[in-house]
Amino acid sequence: MRGLLIDIDGVVYQGGALIPGSAETVVWLQREGIPHLFLTNTTSRPRAAIVEKLQALGVDVSAQEILTPVIAANHWIRQRGLDPVALFVAAATATDFAVPGILPVEAEQGAAAVVLGDLGEAWDFRTLNRAFRLLMDNPAAPLIALGMTRYWRADDGLRLDVAPFVAALEQATGRQPMVLGKPSPDFFRQAADVCGLPCEQLVMVGDDIRVDVAGAQAAGIRGIQVRTGKFSPTDLDGRVVPDAVVPRFADLRAWWGGS
Repeated sequence: MRGLLIDIDGVVYQGGALIPGSAETVVWLQREGIPHLFLTNTTSRPRAAIVEKLQALGVDVSAQEILTPVIAANHWIRQRGLDPVALFVAAATATDFAVPGILPVEAEQGAAAVVLGDLGEAWDFRTLNRAFRLLMDNPAAPLIALGMTRYWRADDGLRLDVAPFVAALEQATGRQPMVLGKPSPDFFRQAADVCGLPCEQLVMVGDDIRVDVAGAQAAGIRGIQVRTGKFSPTDLDGRVVPDAVVPRFADLRAWWGGS
């Protein structure tokens, strides 16, 4: 093992609070020169806001240390010359998109691609139906999912993420989504390329056994489950078997040294 991929929400922090020991563990990674990259499916805010939050909590990272689905989507969309695209993401997140053209927010025709992220409470029937109409208008338009996280743990409890809304559109249109985020193996392979390491030399640390652990394992990356964030003891009763289970991200140091 030479490098680490690390989920953020539920691993480094939860809600507005740092999980104890996380800042010290990041300092350890940086001091030891261990190649690492933070992987997040968060699409409710731009990458700069994620950096700002981490730094406010005492975790000193740069934007280049964070890979988000939006960054992956930018590359994928530009590579295929898709123009214009319809964005179903938070307004702040839309500023991270560097694509040729973005469809007006009220348009129900003319999308070369439909991109879904986490809209939170902004999701309603009209918004979801607009995405449906755009896809039905152009049978060639891909349905791009910015990750397939089912839910996450906020300060007030569990909240739905993007996957249920992608699933609704997949069911209604028969369109298979292109997932640009976890648990897509391609997303993990892109992270490996950024780290400059083969997948077999990387370890993923996450709180979601399906999105983080199983997704990484499908790409040939070992997956470590932490008992923080959205973790539930019943997660360990299913078909996914983590390569290791640790109480917190901070306990990774002892595991790394003894593995």
